[in-house]
Amino acid sequence: MQSTDSFDILILGGGCAGITTAAHIKNMLPGKLKHSSVAIVEPSEKHYYQPLWTLVGGGVYPLSKTVRKEASLIPPGVRWIKDSVAQIQPEHNTVTTASGTVLHYRTLVVALGLRLAWEKIPGLAESVGKHCVCSNYSPETVSYTWECTRNFRGGTAIFTQPLPPIKCGGAPQKIMYLAESHFRKSGVRSQSEVHFFSAAANIFAVKRYADTLDKVIARKQIQTHYRNNLVELRPEAKEAIFKHLDTGEMTTMHYDMIHVTPPQGPLDVVKQSTLGNADGWVDVDKFTLQHTRFPNVFGLGDSSSLPTSKTGAAVRKQAPVAAANLIAWMQGQPLLRKYNGYTSCPLVTGYGSLVMAEFDYDGKPQETFPIDQSKERYSMYFVKKHLLPRLYWHGMLRGKA
Repeated sequence: MQSTDSFDILILGGGCAGITTAAHIKNMLPGKLKHSSVAIVEPSEKHYYQPLWTLVGGGVYPLSKTVRKEASLIPPGVRWIKDSVAQIQPEHNTVTTASGTVLHYRTLVVALGLRLAWEKIPGLAESVGKHCVCSNYSPETVSYTWECTRNFRGGTAIFTQPLPPIKCGGAPQKIMYLAESHFRKSGVRSQSEVHFFSAAANIFAVKRYADTLDKVIARKQIQTHYRNNLVELRPEAKEAIFKHLDTGEMTTMHYDMIHVTPPQGPLDVVKQSTLGNADGWVDVDKFTLQHTRFPNVFGLGDSSSLPTSKTGAAVRKQAPVAAANLIAWMQGQPLLRKYNGYTSCPLVTGYGSLVMAEFDYDGKPQETFPIDQSKERYSMYFVKKHLLPRLYWHGMLRGKA
C-alpha cells in the first residue's frame, strides 16, 4: 500500500541550497506560521563543502576536512526524509519518492543540484580516478588529483573546461594554477607543458578579473586553447580529442596528466516534470526565485534557471530571498525580496594567492572588502582557506550568514 504524508513546506535536496533555505525559513517563520511542518528530502548521509575541493586536489587539505554528517546539519524542527525524489507533480502539489511515498505539499522548494554527465565524453567515465585522468568534481576522484600532481615528473599536463553551465566556472582553472605552482616547487616545470582547453571564449566572463588572470597565465607560461571542447578520451594511448566550437576542427593531444571538468546538466527528475524550462532547469523568476508557472514553488541553487554562476556564494544570497518570498506567498503578501544575481568565485592562482571575484547579473563588481579584489592577494587566500569554511558550517547552513 502506498504511504502518504503532507507538509506545509517541502524542500527537495539537502545540499548547500536546501539546508541553507530550510534554516532561513525556520528563522523567519512568523508567529502564526511558526508551527508549520517543514521537511527536507535528501538520500545522502554525507554533506560536503565542495568549494574546498580545489584545495583538496592541490594537496592542502584531506577530503575528510570537507565532510560532515547530514543529520548534524538538518535545522531543528525540520523533518529529514532520507529518500530520493522520483517524480514531481506540481499540478497536484505532490512529490513521489524512490520508495513510493507520496508527499503532499502546500509550498515547494526545489534545490536538487545538477548532474555530472561523465558519460557524455567517451572514455571518461571508465578512466577518471585512474590512468592519470583526474577531476576535482567528485569526492571519489578529487584526492586522485593530488596524487597525479605530486607524482608528475614532467611532460604534458592538460586542464579542461566544458560548455556551461557548470558548478563554479572558475574551478577548472584554479586547480591548474595550483598544479603549475607545485610543478615549479618539485623542479619539473622546465620539463613540462601546461595546456588549458576551454569551451569558453576567454579566461573569465568579467573583464575586471579576466585582465588579472591573463597576466597570471602569461607569468605561468600556460598555453590556452579557447573555444575547444573535450569530446573524447583515449586513456590507453593517453590522448585527448578536442573540437573547436567555431571551426569544427579536431585536435588530438597527448597527455601525461589530464584534469577533466565533466559536462553538467539538469537532473532527469526535473527535466521530466513540468517545472523545467526548455533546457531542463527549474524555471524561476530571476529576481524573486518564484516559479514562472507554479506560484507555490520556489527554486534556487544549481538546479535553477538563474542566469548566474552556480556557486555556494550565490546560494548564500539566494536562500534568504527564497525563504522570505515563500513565507510572503503563504501569507498572501507581495514578494518584496529580490536577488540581484550576486555570485563569488575565489580564484586561487597559487599557494598563497587568490583573486576574490564578486559580481552580479550584469557583471558589475559587488566586492565585500575595502580593497581592490581584482588583484592577487594572500589575504584573500587566507579567507578562502580558513574563514569561508567556518562561515559555511557555522553561519550559512544555520541561516545566519
